[in-house]
Amino acid sequence: MILETDDSGRLSLPAKLREQHGDRFHIVDYADRIVLIPIDDDPLAAVREAVGDAFDGTSATELKRQASELAREEIEAEIEARERRQNASEDS
Repeated sequence: MILETDDSGRLSLPAKLREQHGDRFHIVDYADRIVLIPIDDDPLAAVREAVGDAFDGTSATELKRQASELAREEIEAEIEARERRQNASEDS
């Protein structure tokens, strides 16, 4: 399918695509292309549907807190690993 922008730079998606994927998209701009990623009306519900009941009873606030804590732990582990590698190379 080939689409062209109008004089204002707008791109119109055919009704079939809008019916299939919705009306909201995240635009990802790569060096050689752009990609439209559909956004659900309730993104958290879509995630919960994809992973089953793994997050049942967990609020969005708690999920964010857990993700932040995990990211912090991963960063700290990476810093420690780099320091160990640096110390090992200095001892050699």
